[in-house]
Amino acid sequence: MSRKLISFDWAIKKILRSKANFGILEGFLSELLFTDIHILEVLESEANQDTGFDKYNRVDIKVKDSSEQILIIEIQYSRELDYLQRILFATSKTISEHLAEGAAYADVSKVISVNILYFDFGKGDDYIYHGTTRFTGLHNHSVLELSEEQKRLYKAEKIADIYPEYYLIEVRNFDDIARDSLDEWIYFLKNEQIKEGFSAKGLKQAQETLDVLKMSQQERLAYAHHQEQLHYEASMYESTYVLGEMKGMEKGIEQGIIITAKNMKQAGIPVTTISKVTGLSAAQIATL
Repeated sequence: MSRKLISFDWAIKKILRSKANFGILEGFLSELLFTDIHILEVLESEANQDTGFDKYNRVDIKVKDSSEQILIIEIQYSRELDYLQRILFATSKTISEHLAEGAAYADVSKVISVNILYFDFGKGDDYIYHGTTRFTGLHNHSVLELSEEQKRLYKAEKIADIYPEYYLIEVRNFDDIARDSLDEWIYFLKNEQIKEGFSAKGLKQAQETLDVLKMSQQERLAYAHHQEQLHYEASMYESTYVLGEMKGMEKGIEQGIIITAKNMKQAGIPVTTISKVTGLSAAQIATL
């Protein structure tokens, strides 16, 4: 039976920033991006706040891929309804934070934004979405390409290689069937467990490092508090959403009643009848 492991968001925040544990993140990113990833360093920024008031977890990582290209990969975990704007803002912030003052725009870092989503996000039936930027002609629908000079300047083959890329991992949409090594990682992200026989890069180290039973008493208490906070935030998210729906319905019903009362009044129907049908008082009907 698989042991319960520390949730990935807590691991990112507390454990995986350590150089000794880079192999876990390297494994996950290598499986996701289909290329070998080597972490050079974790980049501290204004957003990497290690406090209980940090509403969402984010870590910026400077990495090198199999082609020796230097990238900044940003991993986020959150439960926000306005998440599309959040990842856009965070990516823009990452680019500006890691461009040296006075540097040329050609030195802007390539950013890959990896977003682990533990809530229903948008409409779709997949559990991993990949987004890039490209420019398409309005008339002939051709895709704009880089010139040879631009390819040399940017060290890139296409425009999408320059602009940020986004990966959205909708954990709740995963059906718990691991069809490949990337799915083994998604299974872990969803269930906080690693099945016997899983062999994806980084999972073996994750199983050894993220074992709840290896935590100290103080670490367990902090982790338990974190889990309780997540449950509370999830409940507040659901409650706010449901309350908003109910308020919207109540407002719609109220407006419908007023419109009905107005129409009845214009039709010459007695106030007493209007009051019985709509529940409005005579004084309220008089003001319509």
